[in-house]
Order: sequence, then structure tokens, then C-alpha cells
Amino acid sequence: MTDFAALLIADRGQQARTIHLVDKDSFAAWAKARSADDRALLAAHRFDGKTGYASVLLPRPGGAFEVVAAVANTAALSPWCLAKLGETVPEGTYRLANREPGKAALGWLLAQHRLDAYRAKKKDPEPGSRVLVTGKAAEIDPMVRLAEATALVRDLVDTPAGDLGPAELEAAVRAHAKNFGGEVRVTSGAELDKGYPLIAAVGAAASKERAPRLIEVEWGDPKHPRVAIVGKGVCFDSGGLDLKNSTGMRLMKKDMGGAAHALALAGLVAAERLAVRLHLLIPAVENAVSSAALRPGDIVRSRQGLFVEIDNTDAEGRLVLADAFARAGDGAGDKQGPALMIDFATLTGAARVALGPDLPALFANDDALLGELEAAAREVEDPLWRMPLWDGYDEMLKSDVADLANAASSPFAGCITAALFLKRFVPAGTAWAHLDTFAWRPNPKPGRPKGGDALGLRAVFALLQQRYPRR
Repeated sequence: MTDFAALLIADRGQQARTIHLVDKDSFAAWAKARSADDRALLAAHRFDGKTGYASVLLPRPGGAFEVVAAVANTAALSPWCLAKLGETVPEGTYRLANREPGKAALGWLLAQHRLDAYRAKKKDPEPGSRVLVTGKAAEIDPMVRLAEATALVRDLVDTPAGDLGPAELEAAVRAHAKNFGGEVRVTSGAELDKGYPLIAAVGAAASKERAPRLIEVEWGDPKHPRVAIVGKGVCFDSGGLDLKNSTGMRLMKKDMGGAAHALALAGLVAAERLAVRLHLLIPAVENAVSSAALRPGDIVRSRQGLFVEIDNTDAEGRLVLADAFARAGDGAGDKQGPALMIDFATLTGAARVALGPDLPALFANDDALLGELEAAAREVEDPLWRMPLWDGYDEMLKSDVADLANAASSPFAGCITAALFLKRFVPAGTAWAHLDTFAWRPNPKPGRPKGGDALGLRAVFALLQQRYPRR
């Protein structure tokens, strides 16, 4: 893991190169105050402050230099406006002129993170560290933790499925939980078969080494409000007997992206010491093909008690989440469910058809919760998009022989019917939000390489900070 703490440090008056930030409105006045040599160099580079991420090095005596960079709005820096600089400026220490980086420090940090475990030859030349100083020392640790959480999601999602099955995901959870003092419980084998039949059924076709399990972590004061965070942990999804084609299967190492988000969020909650009793639940399975595979038409009794007919074996994520939801409801040892439950899942292609890769589809059974999540998403610039839990589509989940089917009888509204299926298993009286996230960036942007990515993580963490501040 990148040492982010070494890349964002307190400003103690140390020597540092200056970065000037300009935008299309402020550039002319800023340039007017520069030397004739600076203006000539800027003109030679056709730098006008309008082109996003553009920058120019301004030479100074003795081999020193300053940097001028264009951003969209100097009055409101985004998390990513310094990311290109974090990728491209020469190694060394830098300071923004007349301002603090604020949320823009996140992009600076993440621009310097990459997964190199699968490269026999590292990129040449190996870049040195680009260090940013800030006068707000109290903001360093929280920003570093956000960068670490985002990098954790990216690295887990980018890891090949052959190296990250249910057992390896369990090991990752144990290692992370050890860092924040969480209590780990894993249910597998005969106990899983008996207590979590949907999780067991989805994972039944996998090899013994990749056997299904439910991974749980508890942390915090039992007297505090109980908050359940659930992450879909399908470590590879072949589609089961309703087999995906090669294109559909190509990125299915990322089908545990919900689990990666949930684990990273749990670490943030614990590090911030939020006033919650945290319950992390990750149903970890591989949806494989064998003679033991779940079949279309099979009926499985869920932990909650509802009988589910399997209409499509490729709609497996909602099945494992259903049993995890039921466990969240009885996790407190009484009939009262958690005060809040939030799940992350790479659940449906329909959400991506509707919203594309950048926008997690947000569903919730509580309007106040929806409003708070949307406000938090805007504040931290981690977008979410509200979608309806339209009860009129619930009839699409009807089964002729069971309580409900796991997939809709219609090709329409796929992400909505998936959310409606999950809603059936939400503990009574629990406020619930569901994020149908992609966990993947198909096209690179500064600070955000192609591959696994955290989408919705910062928004949900901001909500929890507001609802349950540390005590």
C-alpha cells in the first residue's frame, strides 16, 4: 500500500515549490502580474487557464521552478483538480500559493497509487514522491484515511479472481479488522448450509478451496446505535448454469466490489471512532458451474423463511445479500433490527444501462435517509443518483410455486426489481439504503486509473459522520 502519510505533510515553513492555481476568470489578472519571461513562456505553451489539468513549469534561478495549473474553479477545488499534477510534476515538495488544498489533496494522493504486484518489470522510470504541504495539520490524517480506503477498494477489485476467492477475501477482512480492533466471525460448512441456505446454494458449485462463507465483523460500543454494512462478495460470477458469455464474464472479478466498499467503509468508521455499534457482513461466494450448481427452477428457503424460486442463476447477488440482511436483523440478539443498514453491491447491468459507470443507483426505504445521502454526496463530490422503489413492479417477482422469484418476469426495470427483491428481506423498522455500484472505471482520468474504483464510499461515510459523530 502506498505510504500516503508521507505525501501530505504539515507546513512548517520548509522549502517547497509553489503551485499557482488559476481558472479562466482569474488567469488574465494573475498573468498580468508575472514577469515578461513568464508571460512569454505561457504564450509559447498556449496556456490560457481555460484547459482543465493543463500546467506549465516556470523556471527560476538555480534550477528551481514554480508551477501554474488550470482548474475549473479556484474558489471551489474539487477532489480531483490536483490529480494531474500529482501524476506529472517532478518529485519534490510543493505548496499551493495563498490557499490550502482541502478536498483536492485526495486526488494528489491517489494519483501516486498503483497496483504493481502483477508487473514483472515496473514502469520506467520509477517516479519519486510528490509531497504536498498543508497548513491544516488536523486534516491530514482524515484525508490519508480516505485515500487508504479508496486504494483498498481499488486493489481488492483489481486483484484477479484466481488470487481472491472467498478464503482470500476472508483473510483480507481479518487483516483489516485486526487493524481497527474488530471481532471477526466466519460461518461456513454445515453451519452455513443450515443457517444461510441461499448463500450456501449460490456457492455450492465452487471447489472446496473456494467454499462459500459469511464473514462478519463487529466493532464499537454495544450501547451505541447498531449500524449494519453489507457488501456483496461474489468473488467471481460465471453466471452459474445461466452462463454469461465471454464479454459478460470478462470483468466478473469485480463482482466482489460491494464487499470491498463495505470493508473499506468499516475501517473508516472505526478509525474515526464514530458512535455506532458496527456490524459488517460479507457473504463471500463464487458463482461457479458444476453438478452441484443451483439450477433454474430450484426453490430454496431463505434464512428469513421466505421460499425463493430460482428464475435465473445469474441473479445470485441478491440471494446472498438476502441471507446477510436476515442475519443483520437478528445480529443484536433480540427482535430489534439495526437502526440503519446500508449495502453495496455490483448488482445489475440495468443500473449501468440507466446511469452509466460513474453513478451508483441509490435506493432507500426512508425519504429522510435519501435526502441526507444526496446532500452528503454533493458535499464530498461523490455522486449518487436516486432511483425509485416502485412497488408497482413488485408483481414482476411473483412465482407460481414459491413466495417469490429471484428475477423479474419482464426485461424492464431490472435494477428496480432487484432492489424490490432485497427490500423483502430488510429487517422490520430498519432504515435501509442500497447502492447498486459499478466499482469499476472503464476509462482513465487523472487520479482515477482504469480498473477498480470506489464509487459511493465517501458519500456514505460522510452521512455516517453526520449522523453518528464521535463521542
